[in-house]
Amino acid sequence: MADNSDDDKTEEPTERRLEKAREDGQVARSQDLTIAITMIFVAITFFMFGSYFFRGLAEIFSSGFVFDRRILFSPQMLPAMFGKFAVDGLLVVAPIFVLTIIIAIASALSMGGFIFSMKAVEPKLSRLSPLEGIKKVIGMKALIELLKAIAKFSLIGTTLYFVALSYVDDLNFLGVMPLEPSLESSAEIVGGGFLLVTLSLIVIASIDVPYQLISFKNRMKMSIKDIKDESKDAEGRPEVRAQIRRRQREIAMGSMLEAVAGADVVITNPDHFAVALAYDAATSQAPRVVAVGIDFAALRIKEQAVASGVMIFEAPPLARALYYTADVNEYVPEELYHAVAMVIAYVFSMNTYAGDKSGVVMPKPVVPKSMQFDAAGNRVVEE
Repeated sequence: MADNSDDDKTEEPTERRLEKAREDGQVARSQDLTIAITMIFVAITFFMFGSYFFRGLAEIFSSGFVFDRRILFSPQMLPAMFGKFAVDGLLVVAPIFVLTIIIAIASALSMGGFIFSMKAVEPKLSRLSPLEGIKKVIGMKALIELLKAIAKFSLIGTTLYFVALSYVDDLNFLGVMPLEPSLESSAEIVGGGFLLVTLSLIVIASIDVPYQLISFKNRMKMSIKDIKDESKDAEGRPEVRAQIRRRQREIAMGSMLEAVAGADVVITNPDHFAVALAYDAATSQAPRVVAVGIDFAALRIKEQAVASGVMIFEAPPLARALYYTADVNEYVPEELYHAVAMVIAYVFSMNTYAGDKSGVVMPKPVVPKSMQFDAAGNRVVEE
């Protein structure tokens, strides 16, 4: 089975997949919804103002049977007269045409929104393929469209039959009524019947809309391979990924260096490791790691500490233990509380004495056996 077969496409579409489909002009659309909304609004307008349209058209037709004597001797005036009748007729029905265009556009945008995509109208050789044409004629989609057409025809035909049946008596009286009342009654019959027939389109649209949404969702589904390929495309080429990671490291390093300025002490290896700690006796239960680094990053941290006036304390075992057991913005491990407390107390003492500091003894923090690491991050095991 091929990797891209429809049977393999079981995963929900990603945002990128939906966005690309929209760029290509592919969204869920319901033609039946557009037709239903347009026809119903037009029917309502015709039902409310049908007598106006009928009277206007009747006046134009009646005026067409009145000839000016000059036309009998000047046949070249006939085109102008017929042109005037055509323009007058268009002006009468123009509101219906304008309303139909506006409602058709608005109803089309109600599902899927506005999309302008040249890709949707670009010529494609696949559209000229006889095989693709045959698939459209005999495929499952064509069968469903055929069943929908039969259902629509049956529903509209049945509705039209009962509407015509209900207006039989009114139609019989039209022939014996005067002209103007007959026109008004005709407008009411046509408008009311048109409205009742178009209301049946709501049933068709209510079935077609969920079908189109489900069909579109199924077309957009992806296989696991598609998702992996999309992820690779999003990540880009290896050099681009490396550049992104380098930029991320630079941003992270910049944030850490800013945090070093607010640290209380930087514990170093002294050459390879550097860990900056901050402690607030009022709010913190334990010292917190604000920056960690190795090699070049450790050098940058120490440079920032010197520039910010932060004390640097050399304690290789403690620096390695903190580096391998605590991350940025984490509290130091409980096993290192005593060793770190000795360093913090020494730093605070040095900062407290403004004069002679010879009385302050530099501590030698002891790291528990379970927290001792070598430079490679391996735990030191006693022999």
